[in-house]
Amino acid sequence: MTARFNAISLIVADMAASVAFYRRLGFAFPEGAGGRPHAEAGLPGGIRLLLDTEESVRSFTPGWQPPAGGGRHSLALLCDTPAEVDALYEELTGAGCHGEREPWDAVWGQRYAVLSDPDGHGVDLFAPLAASAQ
Repeated sequence: MTARFNAISLIVADMAASVAFYRRLGFAFPEGAGGRPHAEAGLPGGIRLLLDTEESVRSFTPGWQPPAGGGRHSLALLCDTPAEVDALYEELTGAGCHGEREPWDAVWGQRYAVLSDPDGHGVDLFAPLAASAQ
């Protein structure tokens, strides 16, 4: 038997805020997901984004506490164009989301921007600067 990558799971403090954030990025959470302790959005290729509330995690791991300090992970989301990177960054920061780094042209050939979701999880937005760069 071989384990297969199937999902990315994030623990969140405020499910409604997290679902709203990821919906703005195009994740299709079902209706009512913001009021549940667990939510899933399907991604291309069969992978899923899972969100669980802190209370839900404590229901099976009593005493669990969020880690202290900065995060060491981020979700990287491919956009169709550099202009889409800029537009999504502006839309999200304009809606009150925390922008870590405004869009810039990275030396590796991508338009890149960095946001934080409501729980401080990193979310990178990127697009190739040229059709052949990836």
